[in-house]
Amino acid sequence: MDKTSQGWLSGFLGVLIFSGSLPATRVAVADFDPLFLTAARASIAGLLGVALLAALRQKRPQREDLVPLLIVSLGVVVGFPLLTALALRHVTTAHSIVFVGLLPLATAIFGVVRGGERPQPLFWLFSGLGSALVAGFALAQGLQASPVGDLLMLAAIIACGLGYAEGAKLSRRLGGWQVICWALVLSLPVMVGLTLASLPASWGGIGGPAWLGLAYVSLFSMLIGFVFWYRGLALGGIAGVGQLQLLQPFFGLGLAALLLREPVSGLMLAVTLGVVLCVAGSRRFAK
Repeated sequence: MDKTSQGWLSGFLGVLIFSGSLPATRVAVADFDPLFLTAARASIAGLLGVALLAALRQKRPQREDLVPLLIVSLGVVVGFPLLTALALRHVTTAHSIVFVGLLPLATAIFGVVRGGERPQPLFWLFSGLGSALVAGFALAQGLQASPVGDLLMLAAIIACGLGYAEGAKLSRRLGGWQVICWALVLSLPVMVGLTLASLPASWGGIGGPAWLGLAYVSLFSMLIGFVFWYRGLALGGIAGVGQLQLLQPFFGLGLAALLLREPVSGLMLAVTLGVVLCVAGSRRFAK
């Protein structure tokens, strides 16, 4: 398997893991304050990152790596988790799919600006069409508007796209899992402080689903998923592999159908097929 194919496979695994992030966040913020959830998930993942870096005796980043790591930290460790947690208090998980559909475009744009990539013109056609299909599918479900939630989700997508592109660029030099671990370590002192400052007044009213949601976003969304995702972006290209995010909403709906026995409509299957074709087309013209 060549390097590009390895990158797409790794990116695919990352998207599968990320597919449960918004549903898990939605469940967790039912009982946890969004600020506590954001800080706690980063603190838990950060402590695991410290252990990994120490156990495997990784070298410290160079001075010129600190600013890019700070951007990664602000984008995917703090910005996206906090903004989505706040947004999901105003909008449904289904509504957030509209904005998740824009994330591949945001990642591709920042891949051009920050990563120096130059996809072919037809790449943008497939990318835009895939994003439109995802957004159209979500809109067809019947969504309730919330200007505050929409603005928070839009800000989250911008922050996440920048963090993805910056982390992928840095992964070419430091390695994928090292980038997210060092970004988590960089934010750890602040996140631990915020966790302690935002502790719930009472633990008695926090249900089991909220704890499971916190566990998922801490271990999988904040750490394990990024190990695969940053490796995929670094090997396969930021703009191209980033289009795999178009599949994320449908993986999430598929998991809901499998685990919660929710019905899968013909429209969902048709749109999923269209998105798969768009991802295939964007891959062909990504370079």
